[in-house]
Formats: sequence, structure tokens, C-alpha cells
Amino acid sequence: MRGFIRFIREQGVVGLAVGFILGGAISKVVTSLVENIIQPLLGGLLGSAEGLNSLAIGPVTYGQFITASVDFIIIAAVIYFLVKGLGLDKLDAKKD
Repeated sequence: MRGFIRFIREQGVVGLAVGFILGGAISKVVTSLVENIIQPLLGGLLGSAEGLNSLAIGPVTYGQFITASVDFIIIAAVIYFLVKGLGLDKLDAKKD
């Protein structure tokens, strides 16, 4: 049993699990933030009701890619600060 626990701690499985769970939990909140708050604000600045989703160069629309990128950056930042703030980054053991 000790070998199994040592393996879990050395391979960073705890950190991976925490990141996975937090990412899944906060994903919908961040998506709602971007779609319902950030997009309308940017839409008002750009003069479009669709916000970033309406950005295009010719037939190529890149606005949805920018929206997904904003979602990712916000999720990554929130997970980083939660893991650091709760001290969960110290659960994994260092490899010898």
C-alpha cells in the first residue's frame, strides 16, 4: 500500500485530479461570464450584438476562437490561484 501511495504522490496524480475537477466545475461559470457579460460589453464597443463572435476576415470567422481562448485563460488563472491559495500544490511529493 505504501508503494501505491508513494506512486500517486510522486506522479502528481493528486494535482492532476484537483485540476480536472476544478476545471470541470468552473467551466460553465466562466463560459457564462464570457457569453453573458464580456461578449455584450464588447458587442457594444464593436457595434455588433454578437460581440467577438462576429469578427471575421472574409469568409474566416475568428471571433469564436478568441472567445474560447478567453474562456481558457480565465479558467487556467482561476485554477492556478485556487490551487496556490489552498496549498494543494504541496500535496505531491518530489521525486528523489
